[in-house]
Amino acid sequence: MTIEYSNDLEVSENPLDALETIVSTNEWPFERNGDTEMAFAIGGSFSQYHLWFGWQEQAASLHLRCGYDFTVPERQFREICEVLARINENMGFGFFDVSTTESVINFRYTVMTGSQGIDPAVLEHLVETALGACEKFYPAFMLALWGGKTPTDAVEAAMLETVGEA
Repeated sequence: MTIEYSNDLEVSENPLDALETIVSTNEWPFERNGDTEMAFAIGGSFSQYHLWFGWQEQAASLHLRCGYDFTVPERQFREICEVLARINENMGFGFFDVSTTESVINFRYTVMTGSQGIDPAVLEHLVETALGACEKFYPAFMLALWGGKTPTDAVEAAMLETVGEA
């Protein structure tokens, strides 16, 4: 997946303003709920990813969730929690969780923006990082949920770095 960049963006007090420009440049359909929330979807190699950004001005923080387009069956909730724990041990930043009410797996990250706002390049990097993490670990979730693999085997398979093409 390729993201088009906007070189002419400036730092804004509300990072959702810059994010809206990035999303519009890439022609991704989005919904914006005032000054505090924005949601959009991006197609990946394996799945449609649903991104949600929440801006909290008082805390000067931007929250990101990037979720998959599948749900976790209740009977496999414990196994997925173990998969998440094993994946999260290897995450440099951000983490995966699963909602107990919606049974959706999300990659989550929060950025403290400070009073200066956030550089649009950081926003672009956040989107890329979230999508990259979701793409990398999608096979682990599929192997654990529908491939009959143990959480350990599913995560190990996803952690393998492949070289070249077959």
